[in-house]
Amino acid sequence: MKLSWDSRYGEVDVDGTAEELTALAVALEAGEGHLTVSEGELTGVEVVGTDGPGVMIRVDAGRRVPVVLGDADGRELLAEGLREMASADDGGHWHIDHHPGHAWLAEGSVALVVNSPLGGMPLRRKRS
Repeated sequence: MKLSWDSRYGEVDVDGTAEELTALAVALEAGEGHLTVSEGELTGVEVVGTDGPGVMIRVDAGRRVPVVLGDADGRELLAEGLREMASADDGGHWHIDHHPGHAWLAEGSVALVVNSPLGGMPLRRKRS
């Protein structure tokens, strides 16, 4: 997995294989875990179950680790989205940004961009 941090935009870019995205989903569902990564400016992802409300994603700059804190419902929704990206058959990416009224992402959370294992942009298919 590769994790890149753009502090100008407050955004973490996630590139991983289907297996790596699924492993992150499993940690989210369990409410705990630390995944080490080998590429990018960030060195791993930490998951901590809390009472919420929702999910807060922050970057621990000292350890260079994004930390995902959140309640079970919010973590489950994030895990479902990661599993969908892991199994996407046409590429693409998922922007996760807080906005007023967001169902599960807490205000003040950094944004995530999760890229499909097939690439960040959907594949073009020939028309029949």
